[in-house]
Amino acid sequence: MAEEPKETEPGFMNPVAGFGVTFKAMFKKRLTEQYPEQQKTTAPRFHGRHQLNRHPDGLEKCVGCELCAWACPADAIYVEGADNTDEERYSPGERYGRVYQINYARCILCGLCIEACPTRALTMTNEFELADSSRANLIYTKEQLLAGLEDTMVDTPHAIYPGTDEQDYYRGLVTEAAPGTERQVAVSKGEKPDDQEVDA
Repeated sequence: MAEEPKETEPGFMNPVAGFGVTFKAMFKKRLTEQYPEQQKTTAPRFHGRHQLNRHPDGLEKCVGCELCAWACPADAIYVEGADNTDEERYSPGERYGRVYQINYARCILCGLCIEACPTRALTMTNEFELADSSRANLIYTKEQLLAGLEDTMVDTPHAIYPGTDEQDYYRGLVTEAAPGTERQVAVSKGEKPDDQEVDA
């Protein structure tokens, strides 16, 4: 008859060895970061808040394909695409992202969404201060995520650069808004021609 293996009793020194880690840490120099008075420098490829990018003339790169939403493991992205028209154009292609939301209460900042984006419309910035006291404020809309306008850009909607097509935009042939480019009336957002004159 085979002998049953004896259960090894925990040695007396095991708890002492565990406390040894604590005692060593007690005498180490403490590293205190003075946040938020001193902002910590992030790595160049840090995964922070998302940004929806624009083409050099101001048109949006997002085409509303929803691939970022499909790639998100936390189901934090919601996208609704819509068709562009010549009277109201937001991107060079056939479609654009009419509704774009990211729920930062769910987002794990993994970066899979930016890997899935075929037009490099979605990238991640170095901004990491996303905490808020309200869940509703953690849902960022398209207006909050859209990159700001530079000097060579005209706000959307507006016509594409004359004599170009969608492929020219992605080849980098459009470097600024065409002279005389004017913002169109955003009828889908409830604007009227009179509202545009008042805004201007």
